[in-house]
Parts: sequence; C-alpha cells; structure tokens
Amino acid sequence: MTHGWTKSTWRSKPRIQMPDYPDQTMLAQVEAQLSKYPPLVFAGEVRALKRKLGAAAKGEAFLLQGGDCAESFSEFTADSIRDTFKVLLQMAIVLTYGAKVPVIKVGRMAGQFAKPRSTPTETVGGVELPSYRGDIINGFEFTADARIPDPGRMLQAYTQAAASLNLLRAFSKGGYADMHRVHNWTLGFASGDKAERYREMTTRISDTLDFLTAAGITSETSKDLAEVDFFTSHEALLLEYEEALCRIDSTSGMPVAGSGHLIWIGDRTRQPDGAHVEFCTGVQNPIGLKCGPSLTADDLKALVAKLNPQNEPGRLTLIARFGAGSVGDHLPRLIKAIQEEGANVLWTCDPMHGNTIKSSTGYKTRPFDSVLREVREFFAVHNAEGTIPGGVHFEMTGKDVTECTGGLRAVSDEDLSQRYHTACDPRLNASQSLELAFLVAEELVGRRAKLSAAI
Repeated sequence: MTHGWTKSTWRSKPRIQMPDYPDQTMLAQVEAQLSKYPPLVFAGEVRALKRKLGAAAKGEAFLLQGGDCAESFSEFTADSIRDTFKVLLQMAIVLTYGAKVPVIKVGRMAGQFAKPRSTPTETVGGVELPSYRGDIINGFEFTADARIPDPGRMLQAYTQAAASLNLLRAFSKGGYADMHRVHNWTLGFASGDKAERYREMTTRISDTLDFLTAAGITSETSKDLAEVDFFTSHEALLLEYEEALCRIDSTSGMPVAGSGHLIWIGDRTRQPDGAHVEFCTGVQNPIGLKCGPSLTADDLKALVAKLNPQNEPGRLTLIARFGAGSVGDHLPRLIKAIQEEGANVLWTCDPMHGNTIKSSTGYKTRPFDSVLREVREFFAVHNAEGTIPGGVHFEMTGKDVTECTGGLRAVSDEDLSQRYHTACDPRLNASQSLELAFLVAEELVGRRAKLSAAI
C-alpha cells in the first residue's frame, strides 16, 4: 500500500466528473449502509485475475474485455446478462483459436453504471438540464427531477450488481459455458450466406473438439471444457461507491476494491494528482488506464510510477483509444515511454471510444470498419515495435440492436432508429461482436505466422 494512503485520501484531491449531491445527509447514510454490505468480489478472485493478466503481458494469454457502455436499471434482465455472456464466450473460443493461448474473459458488467460526460449540461428544445451520468447517479429521463443526483441509486446499483454476479457465476460454472455448446452457437453464425470466410476457422475448431472427444477429453472428464473463469470490470468513476465497498483482504491485510475484479481510470480522470488516481493507487486490484491522444509520455511515466510502484506483473493494463487513423501518431511514443521505464504493463486496444461519429440521421454511432481499422493499426504498431498486443476492449451487447453501422448485416444510417436502445454510447450487436472476434483472430493467426517465420 502507498505510504499514508487510506480509502478516503482521495477526498483531499481534485475531483472531476463526479456529482455534487444536494442531500449530504442522505449521502452519508447510503455510504454507511454500503460499507456494511458484503463485497461483490473477493480478494482471491482478484489475485487470480492479476496472475492471468501478468501472463497476457508476456504473450501467454489474451484479454477479451467487453460489455455495456452503461448498465441500465430499467433494462436489467436475466436474459440480457445471459445473451451478453453467451456472445463473450463465443468470441473467446474464436480468439483462443487465433491466439493459441488462453483467453481471459472480463465483462463490463455488474458495476458499469457511471459515465463521464463531455459537458456538465445538455440542452433539448431550448431547455438546459444537468447531463445524464449513469443510473447510479441520476435518471435518463429529461426532467429536472430525474437529473438530480440521488445517492440512493448506489444501493440499487449494488443490488443489481450482486444479482448479476450471482447469475454470471452460475452460468460460468453450471454447464452453460460448455465449450461444445458455445461452439455450436458459433456454427450458426458462420453458416450464413455472407460468412463464408469464417467457415474454415469454425471447421478447424470443430475438428479440434472432435479430436479431443475421440481422445477421451470431454466436458465430463475435463473441467476446462465445461467451465470458465469470468471476471467483472467497470470504470471506478463514482468514488463514494468505491470507497464504501473497499475491504481489507483477510489473507494479505491489504485493501481491495470490492466493487469489481478490475477497475479502470478513464481518459478524462487520469490526472496524476487527481482523486481517481489517488484511490486506485492503494487498492490491490488490477487497474486499467485509458490512454487517449492527449496523454503525454511524462504523464504516462508518472501514472505508471504511482499506480504500480513495485512494477508488479498484471497490475496495470494500458487501454489504448486513439481513433482509426491516429494509432500510429500516438501509440509508438507511449510504447517508447514504457520501454524507457522498464515497466510491466499489458497493452490492450479500445477501438470504440475514438470512433464515435454522428450519423446522417442524427444518431451517435460507430462504423464497424473504423473499429476494425483501429484494431488492425494497434496490431501493426506492436508488430513494428516488437511489443505484445495483449487484448481488446469492446462496448457490445448480446442483443440485436442497431447502434453501430456496418458488419455482415450491413446496418445503415437509416437502420439505426429500429433498435437504438443504448442509454449512452453505441454498442456492437451480437453479430458484429462475433464477426469482429473472427477478424481479430485472423490478426492473431497472422502475427503467430510472422513470429514463427522470424525464428
């Protein structure tokens, strides 16, 4: 633990992107109540994830992180959790084939309730109100009452997160994640008329599973085929919530953020002397750090030194988010800064946040081709620098939404209005997510081939 750190020291630091609650008495009551609740995740799980991420940083595993832009109270259902979990499993099998290493599965789930905003207010029809900051803070409805920050929403967020984790643990260990079952779902995707390029890969995966069965390695004889480890993550934006769920690990005596396995610091809240960085310095969880175009090499070095002073493998994941066409302008200089420090980090690619545009029909969207282009640029830079592209980070859903354009089903600007359900940013739908996994797997296959040829 950082000397002098407590779970409350962030309160003395500059804070941004956080609400000012008008009812401070109610806020204190909610924080006190949350502090008595059990943690949502446990220290042993956190340590296990950190070990896996350390392996990914060395190229011995690959991180798949995905899920909702912002979880919703109103759309919370068992089916929505199941559907997103299902697509993540399908993506993981495809990526495992491409990478030939274990895929670490981390959901943006069970805690992704708060969102930073570019402006503190928004105007509709000449009426200006505070911006919607996620269901844990205020309401999506465009009314003055709904937009008042309400600390009681933290209790509802905790309840929803606990229920989500309960179901995810059941799915991951109760047979739903059986590899044969998951691959059968994927076969349906690849059988479509426009998915011919992906059939060879699905056939090879089928052949591998058939070989394992013939060798006597089945879901009944191998837990690795029947179960998965699944972890949760979210942006640690609402620090009152994070502090209230911080716990001391009885094994190590060290503080752990009990709100999720991995927490990350956003591109807007990564000030080295800011409140969000301060909180994350002291907890033992793996920490993600969003790295956008404005991040300087000096700030990155300062952040790495502060967030991972022991240079612990698996502790720090750098999530690159620059926008298609800009990766080559920024990622090499940040890679150089990390190499100069000799820092242990895991590099992953978030191709969503730098590729948001306004469609011709007025909807905020993300073109599939731009998302794919940024991923390919990310791999190309790492290949050129001799460093390891260790994972991908997507905003996606298992629902058949129409929020991002393009993909096999060729969602157009005109289609966006059909099923545009996001409360904040546009998400890849199930088909687009799985297609992207195939294309990333092709990048991984190509990378392995180049490395083999160089040996």
